[in-house]
Amino acid sequence: MANNNIGPKRLVVGAHYGLRDWLAQRVTAVIMVLYTAILLIAFLTGQNFTYEGWAGLFAQQWFKLISAVTLFGLFYHAWVGMRDVWMDYVKPVGLRLTLQMATVAWLIGCAVWSIQIIWSV
Repeated sequence: MANNNIGPKRLVVGAHYGLRDWLAQRVTAVIMVLYTAILLIAFLTGQNFTYEGWAGLFAQQWFKLISAVTLFGLFYHAWVGMRDVWMDYVKPVGLRLTLQMATVAWLIGCAVWSIQIIWSV
């Protein structure tokens, strides 16, 4: 009997992220769209277009929270996308792992920096 790798007993290789990460990409995209809409509404309905006006908006605890959630969604969205690019197009394992670790380090640094910025207002 030949193993033709077709059907329910086929050999599946890879990271097996599939549906979970596909759904995470969509959920984080929706979060970013909603946040953008909130920012746009705040901009279009606000009368104070100065630094003080924007600082006042970002000084509110609820806005800091949704900003942080959105940024973490953005970083996770970027991680899933970049991880997939590295896995699909970089075949040498050592180089791929190095690029993935550099991506994680960069995204963690951006996350720490963004929280520092948000909570300093």
